[in-house]
Formats: sequence, structure tokens, C-alpha cells
Amino acid sequence: MNRVFAYGRVSTLEQSTDNQLMALQQKGFEIQSHRWFAEQVSGGTPAMQRPEFSRMTDRMEAGDMLVVLKLDRLGRDVQDVLATIEILAERGIHVRSVDLDGVDLTSAAGKLQLTVLAAVAAFERDRIRERTKEGLARSDKKGGRPEATGTTKLVQACKSRGLSQSQSVSELGLSLPTIKRHWNK
Repeated sequence: MNRVFAYGRVSTLEQSTDNQLMALQQKGFEIQSHRWFAEQVSGGTPAMQRPEFSRMTDRMEAGDMLVVLKLDRLGRDVQDVLATIEILAERGIHVRSVDLDGVDLTSAAGKLQLTVLAAVAAFERDRIRERTKEGLARSDKKGGRPEATGTTKLVQACKSRGLSQSQSVSELGLSLPTIKRHWNK
């Protein structure tokens, strides 16, 4: 391998990529300052559309290695991460992620790891989708949260007894916004 390039990314201005660079150096990677590329950009932005990532890949050649501290620095979306690694692999650029024991993600073993990670991510997306559908099925027709059992009846009973909203708060032990929400139903 010719040269080592490193990439760091944070999502907010309050964060810094300095700790990512230090961690990579502590793991034994010798990273020259002109081969360290870092930026503040959302992980949801495709890697090849990020200014510093794109500038870095423009300078890379076959045999070079890209190292990141964690795979999620390449992106939040698994499909984008896989596509980015594939693009780099086609150019003969090796990709390593320290959090995956530094396995070359462009090798057969690395591709296997990525395939498993992609399958787990797809499974989790499907589970979230299923749980969301189940929750919506339980919710009321408006698509909102299911009403707490009997809250409206209790509030209406206080109202019919002539209690004020503030008195109903004390009587029922509910918050004023909850009382107001159920007051005119």
C-alpha cells in the first residue's frame, strides 16, 4: 500500500474530529497532516457529496488506504456506506475501520463483515417498521396516541360537578394541559 489517508467526521459544530485523529494515531496509523481530511457534516449526506471526503478521494490512487475510526464516520445509511466502499474498491483503494478490528473492508473477509452488518441493519429497519405499524393500529382513528383509559370521563365528571379546571387538577392528580385537552370533548 502506498499512502495512508484518514477521514474524520462530526455532525455538529460543538464536536471535534481531533479525538478521532488521536485515536487513529494511538492505534499505530501514521497519518501525515496533508492526508487527514475532516469535516462537520451530517452522516445522512452521502459520502461522495461531502466536500472534504470528495476532495480526499480525488487525491487517492490505487494501493492507497483509507482509514476511519468507526464505520459510521463514512455514513449513517448502510447502502451509502456499502456503495462508497465499492467505489473505492473498484479504484484499488483499501478501506479499514478501526472499530471492525481494522479488517480491509475491500477484502473477501471485509465484504463478508459488511454483508452481515447490512443484513442486521435491514432487519432492524424492518423491525422498526413493524413496530410502527403495530403502534398505529392500536392508536385512534386520528393516528394519534391512544387515549388513557377513562381520562375524558373523569375530567367530564369533574366539569359536570361544577369544578373548575384548576380544581380538577387537584381532584384527579392530572396536569392542567391534560385537563384542558379533555375538558371540551
